[in-house]
Amino acid sequence: MKRAEKCRTGDDDRLRTETITLLVTSDIHGHIHPTDYRNEGERNLGLAKLSTVIERERRRDPSLLLVDNGDLLQGTPLTYHYAKYDRTGVHPMVAALNHLRYDAAVIGNHEFNYGAEVLRRAVRDSEFPWLSANITDVDSGEPAFGKPYLIKEIDNKIKVAILGLTTHYIPNWEHPVHIKEFKFHDALEAAKVWVSYIRRTENPDVMVVSYHGGFERDLETGEATEALTGENQGYALCTAMEGIDVLLTGHQHRALTGEVNGIAVLQPNFNGQAIGKIEIVLEESKGKWSIGRKTAELLVPDNSIRADQEIISISAEQEKRTQLWLDQPIGIVTGEMNLRDPLEARIRDNPFVEFINRVQMETAAVGISNTALFTNDSPGFHEEITMRDIVSNYIYPNTLKVLRVTGQDIKDALEKSAGYFMLTGTGHLTVNPVYIEPKPQHYNYDMWEGIDYEIKVSNPIGQRLVKLDYEGCPIDMNAEFDVVMNSYRSSGGGDYEMFKGKQVVKEIQTDMTEIIADYILQRRTIHASCDHNWKVVI
Repeated sequence: MKRAEKCRTGDDDRLRTETITLLVTSDIHGHIHPTDYRNEGERNLGLAKLSTVIERERRRDPSLLLVDNGDLLQGTPLTYHYAKYDRTGVHPMVAALNHLRYDAAVIGNHEFNYGAEVLRRAVRDSEFPWLSANITDVDSGEPAFGKPYLIKEIDNKIKVAILGLTTHYIPNWEHPVHIKEFKFHDALEAAKVWVSYIRRTENPDVMVVSYHGGFERDLETGEATEALTGENQGYALCTAMEGIDVLLTGHQHRALTGEVNGIAVLQPNFNGQAIGKIEIVLEESKGKWSIGRKTAELLVPDNSIRADQEIISISAEQEKRTQLWLDQPIGIVTGEMNLRDPLEARIRDNPFVEFINRVQMETAAVGISNTALFTNDSPGFHEEITMRDIVSNYIYPNTLKVLRVTGQDIKDALEKSAGYFMLTGTGHLTVNPVYIEPKPQHYNYDMWEGIDYEIKVSNPIGQRLVKLDYEGCPIDMNAEFDVVMNSYRSSGGGDYEMFKGKQVVKEIQTDMTEIIADYILQRRTIHASCDHNWKVVI
C-alpha cells in the first residue's frame, strides 16, 4: 500500500487516503521463458519478463497484491513435457509463482487438461491458495480446492476480499475422466451467494472477484458479442448483482481495461504478454474506509524489459530436458507440407490438413474425420520433422473420439464451419470478424476428409454448402456415419450443438501429439498427398 496522504476538507475534518495496488496475470499458459518455442529469439512474453515488471511495481508499493487468474499449468512444451514425461520436482509454473510470492491463483479450465492428479499435486505444492467458489467435490459438496476466497489485510488497516470463480462451461470441453471428481456450478449464481456472504461476514473494504471467464457482451453498448451459453458471464457479474468493486477476467485472451456499472474491469491478454494493474484509492472518514477512485491499466513488457534470470533458473533443468526432447528428429517428409498462407490452407484441401485427418482416421479405424488449424501460426511440416514441429502445430492436449452422427449432422456442422468466411466489399474472400474478435477462434473452423464437399461463400450463411457427397453420391441425410474428431469438438465445443449427446462409438485417450509422433516414428518417412476432396469458392 502506498504512503497515506492527508488533506483538509471544508468542515476542517481530516480526510486520509490510502492507495492499494493489485497486479493480475491470466492465461499464462505455461510461459515462463521469453520464447514461443517455434522460432529462435526472445519474445516479449512469459513470467520471466513479467517478473521484472512485478519487482519494479513492488518497489513502488511493497504491500501490493499479486493474483493469477487461471490457465497457468498448460500451454507450452515445457508444461506438456513435465505433465506427460517428467514429473520430478514441483510443477515449473508453481515454482515460479512461489518464488514471486503470489497471494492467490484461480482455477482455470485448462488446469484440468492433464487430469486431477496433476492439478491436485500443483495445488499441494503451492505456497498460495487456489480459489474457485463454484467448483465443488462431487462426494462432499464442499469447495474442491479449499476456501473459495481470500481475505488480505493491508497494513492492518484495509481489508481486501478476493473471490475466485471459474467458467462452469468446462464439462462441455474437458475429458470426463479428468473432471469426474468435480461439480461445476453456475459462476454468476455462485457469485451472488458468496459476495453476499463475504460482505455480511467479513465486512471487507474492497471486494475483488477474480473470474476465469470473459465478457459475453460489449462493455460499452451491452450488446451480445457471442452466443449466451454461460461460458462467459463477466458482463452479468457487473450488472445482474451488487457488491463487486473490481472484476478481474481472463479466458478470452483479450487485452482490455475499463469500467462497467461502476466496477473496474480488466483482462491482461495471454501468454504473459501483459500484466494487469488496478489502483484503488480509499478515503477514511470517521474511522471507515470508502473507495474514492479506481483505475485499471495494462503493463506491457517491451524490448527494454529484461527477463529475470532467477525465474529462468528455477526451471532451467526442466527447460533443458524439454528442449532436447523437442529437437529429436522423428521422421522426414517427401513433398510439400509447409503452411505459408493460413487462409489459403483453409479454402482448399492441402497435404498437411489431409495428413492430420488421415492420422485420425487410421488411428480410429473409421472413414470420415474432421480437424482444424488451431492458429494462424501453424507452420506445417518441413523436410525433417521433430517434436517441436508437432507441438508447434498441434498446440492443445486433445484426445480423439468417434461419434455416430447422421448425414444431417455432417451437413449442419459444415454449414457452421462455412460461417468462418465472408466477402469484402470488393468481393474478396476473408475471415468473418466473429472468428477474430473478441479473440481468435480459428480452431472452430473444421476441414473434413472422407467426404466430398464445396462451400460457396456468396450464398447466405446457413445455405453455403452446395455439394456434399459420400462415396460418389449425395449424402443420405438420415444415414448414420462414424466420424473421428478431437475431444473438444466431440463435446460440442465451439457451439457445434449437433455433436452434443451423440453416441460415442470409440475413445482414443492418447494425446494427439503422441498419436502423431508415434505415427511418424513407425513410418519414418511421410509422403505428402492431397485428394482435393473439398474447396471453398466465392
